Amino acid sequence: MFDMAKRAWQGIAGFMAGAASAFVLVILVEMYSDKVHPMPPESAHSMEAVCAHVADYPAWVLATVVPMWATTAFVAAWVAGALGGRIPAAMVSLLVMVALAFNLAMLPYASWFKALMPLAALAGLALGDRAARQIPAGPHHPEPGA
Repeated sequence: MFDMAKRAWQGIAGFMAGAASAFVLVILVEMYSDKVHPMPPESAHSMEAVCAHVADYPAWVLATVVPMWATTAFVAAWVAGALGGRIPAAMVSLLVMVALAFNLAMLPYASWFKALMPLAALAGLALGDRAARQIPAGPHHPEPGA
């Protein structure tokens, strides 16, 4: 009974920590993006202005964001998986992919970016999940995949 409750709390903690790490890292990526390609002040008040700003992103900025998102996905899946197991890692992975899909669907990014980002995120998520399962089981770590 207590083991089942402990595993449930580990799963909840894993999901929360993985989601929080994704949230923080996405904010950092957005801060980087705003630093290298600042949004005009009037863009904050209009979706059309935001879309125009995104459509004007230099290719080099988008190219630097791809590995940042892949790293974000890796860290989120790794944290969730290491702390909570495969189910929390899968839930965080789904959350990351849904957020990415909405972002790509709502804004007019370059076609190559829209094609590459899901692949990079999926690779990061898969590698993060795999890395989490490589942590040896012990008194301070739950059994991988539990």
